Amino acid sequence: MMQITLTVNGVTKALTVEPRRLLADVLRHEFGCYGVRFGCSHGACGCCTVHVDGQPRLSCIAFAVQCDGMSIATIEGMPKDGALHPLQQAFIAEHALQCGYCTPGFIMALAPFVERGTDPTDTEIRDAMSGNICRCTGYDGIVAAIRRAIGERKRVDSD
Repeated sequence: MMQITLTVNGVTKALTVEPRRLLADVLRHEFGCYGVRFGCSHGACGCCTVHVDGQPRLSCIAFAVQCDGMSIATIEGMPKDGALHPLQQAFIAEHALQCGYCTPGFIMALAPFVERGTDPTDTEIRDAMSGNICRCTGYDGIVAAIRRAIGERKRVDSD
């Protein structure tokens, strides 16, 4: 067993974990972050994406001990001051989900892409989301949601 400290969505906890325990398991069971999903359990689908020290990371293939002392953000930490993140709002507005299982992973993987403030082509958007799999949608709604969120970010930045 190993002692680690994780800060998840602003909450810091000291934990004793087995060295082989996955970050996704710890996030779900020790922090109650059930938006962290297991889809494939080997890093191919993106359902488990979280931010570790600000960078998207697949939590189903990361050991919790590798993240000792780091700050982790999950989908549960995306809303600020009671307001959804612009990408969350865009997913709703564009009906970019069906069952919703993969949605947290898409949002966590793509939030940094949206926040860059660039004006990507649809091909660049599809490339950015290529690490995530959705088995329900045709991806067009997700592309539209990303485009909407980027447009909203530009509008806010210009105000």
